[in-house]
Amino acid sequence: MKKISESGLVPVSELNERSREIFRLIVDNYVRTGDAVGSRTLAKQMRDTLSPASIRNVMAHLQDVGLLFATHTSSGRLPTDAGLRLFVDGLLELGPLTKKERARIESSCHALGRSSSEIFEEATKMLSGLSHCASLVLAPKTERALKHVEFVHLGETRALVIMVANNGLVENRIIHIPLGMMPSSLAEAGNYLNARLAGRTLSEAREEILEEVREHKTQLDDLSARVVETGMATWGGDAGEFHLIVRGQSKLLEDVTAIEDLERIRTILETLETSESLVGLLQSAEDAEGVQIFIGSENNLFSLSGCSMIVKPFNNDKQQVIGAIGIIGPTRINYARIVPMVDYTAQLMGRLLG
Repeated sequence: MKKISESGLVPVSELNERSREIFRLIVDNYVRTGDAVGSRTLAKQMRDTLSPASIRNVMAHLQDVGLLFATHTSSGRLPTDAGLRLFVDGLLELGPLTKKERARIESSCHALGRSSSEIFEEATKMLSGLSHCASLVLAPKTERALKHVEFVHLGETRALVIMVANNGLVENRIIHIPLGMMPSSLAEAGNYLNARLAGRTLSEAREEILEEVREHKTQLDDLSARVVETGMATWGGDAGEFHLIVRGQSKLLEDVTAIEDLERIRTILETLETSESLVGLLQSAEDAEGVQIFIGSENNLFSLSGCSMIVKPFNNDKQQVIGAIGIIGPTRINYARIVPMVDYTAQLMGRLLG
């Protein structure tokens, strides 16, 4: 009898054609219904080419090597996390995206007139809606050269800063301003920054600008200088940081049918709150190429929640990883449909944000 390898998996090559077909049907049933499947059901699906007794023998072998397990409520079998890994790596047949799905992804990710934060929001909402899972994006960690900066007075102590990058993307931020500051002083601060930031990133120009302000080498009035100094200090502090967005958590509750499912979903939702751990997991995906799939107990973060994460990094035009996008859902998600969905979205994000 074949044994599990050190990696925890039986190679696909060690399963004969009969075992592969039965294993594939069990996983397909699990993905579709979430239920265990028995030998009689499988015999009907195989059009009685094998007897239930023969199928039970194969199922017993697959269980012995760790690919299936028996539930306590029936004689049916379900795939283990190792079994799902074997299926994903060796037996999964990816389905093509429909024209409607491609159109929806492209429409949600289109950058025209949208800031980068709006693109992230729309992309995560779209991916959650199409996959019926929670979606997440790790926002780009690299800065873009700026084309224009503008301040808009919002009230006594707040102003909106509009930063337009060379590639057309817009970033909006709120800053605190001194009480009683006039719009003319904001305009003066904006003109000063535009003269020094055009074609450069905030990090590249930050120290030079701060030095000029601190040593009074500018013609700015005191209030304008305070705005510039405060803004540059604040913006410089968040350069290189990741921003995690998670959306569609409620989608995880749409297919709950049992108390144990509710408990599993509760654990998943708690996992989604541990943003620091998720960021670490997403960053680990940067070192590998293509779509990354994390299944259940393979990762400590998901060991109790019984969920999977499908994620792909996206690159800029220099092929540098600048972020990642993906979904989190139960282990019985439709991998064949969702993997190409995440892949296509990541490609679009890279082109738009690169």
